Amino acid sequence: MKIQTARALPCSAALVAAGLVLTACGSSGSDSGQQAGNASFEGRGPITFVAGKDSTGVVQAALDRWNELHPEEKVTFVQLPTDADSQRQQMIQNAETKSDAYTVLSLDVVWTSEFAAHQWIDRLPENRFPLQKMLKPVVETAKYRGNLYAAPGSSDGGMLYYRTDLLKKAGITEPPATWSEMTADCAKVKKLPEAGDMSCYAGQFQKYEGLTVNFAEAVHSAGGQVADADGKPDVDTPEARKGLDFLAGSVEDGTIPKEAITYQEEDGRQAFEAGKLIFHRNWPYVYSLAQKSKVAGKFAVAPLPGLNGPGSSSLGGHNLALSSFAKNKATALDFMKFFSSEDSASTFLKDASLAPPYADLYDDASLVEQYPYLPVLKESILRAVPRPRVVQYGDVTSAIQREAYAALAGGKSSAQALKDLQAALQKSAAQ
Repeated sequence: MKIQTARALPCSAALVAAGLVLTACGSSGSDSGQQAGNASFEGRGPITFVAGKDSTGVVQAALDRWNELHPEEKVTFVQLPTDADSQRQQMIQNAETKSDAYTVLSLDVVWTSEFAAHQWIDRLPENRFPLQKMLKPVVETAKYRGNLYAAPGSSDGGMLYYRTDLLKKAGITEPPATWSEMTADCAKVKKLPEAGDMSCYAGQFQKYEGLTVNFAEAVHSAGGQVADADGKPDVDTPEARKGLDFLAGSVEDGTIPKEAITYQEEDGRQAFEAGKLIFHRNWPYVYSLAQKSKVAGKFAVAPLPGLNGPGSSSLGGHNLALSSFAKNKATALDFMKFFSSEDSASTFLKDASLAPPYADLYDDASLVEQYPYLPVLKESILRAVPRPRVVQYGDVTSAIQREAYAALAGGKSSAQALKDLQAALQKSAAQ
């Protein structure tokens, strides 16, 4: 088996041996009517929407709008833990018992292949969703073997949040484009009386999915890769080592505070909003929340820095999938169309800074004036490199988290961690 990145590949490369398959050549999946594959979308009545904890409040507001319009087909929000690993595990446990407790699932974009290959989610009719209006990289995350298995709900691209007030006071006119520039800027800012106790930079470095994201970004931003063009593991390289060295070395020298190896998204957001960080890597949802904090009006966003220039984000976001074991699938399909519509995406953008899948929202002059981060976000998404979209994703991300965390915590050198990771990924690929 091979681990494949989600970059476009010719048919011969896409059709790898059964197991860790990213994408394969097949029909377009453009079914008409109410059927796709073997799924039959019948039944109306109450359903559930299953997602991670909503820190913004926009999900329940959207469900309230639906429920007001559909009193006989109400949607109940089932909130899972905030960390992606726990969400995935609970969804898998529900699927393995063939329970109908979960109806519409909010899947991390990288889980589509795994859930589709195990037949835990239904193949969807493409003509029910305006895919042609969406950013192509986002649509591809919702497909498996060329067919649609999810409706793009939101995208995500990592951005660098930075304190404009402090950089300006330190005489810095532009945000850093490279890691070395960021480190130098931090040194200048920390000379300011009000910034002496601040830390330079943090991302998501706890041993969970966020670490996989941040590790992949560091590797790609240094010119490395997790897998080569043929889908073979390729992390034991000088380029990948430079990326992991940046993270591990930054923890060692204090550029990244030691407590940041316990950070998930919300921990880092709260630290930035509390004035503890000069620079912070996070998703766009932070923007609207930070505007309500003590750093309101004192920050902006820029592309993630890299080794020699702007780096590459991991492609994030969530798609809506329909549990194969659910009831009332006709209602579910209508709800998925409602929740993933351009109107909903516009509302989520305005109320929670969630990255929309629709291309034209990024180019709307009135929206850009109101949300100046949109051009940066669009570029982040278009430049993003997906994490491996594989059937056995749990094995891959667990290995990445284990070895990357060992390097950040000082238990292994970057070189040894990458050597061990290469061996673990090759072992998974051979199974």
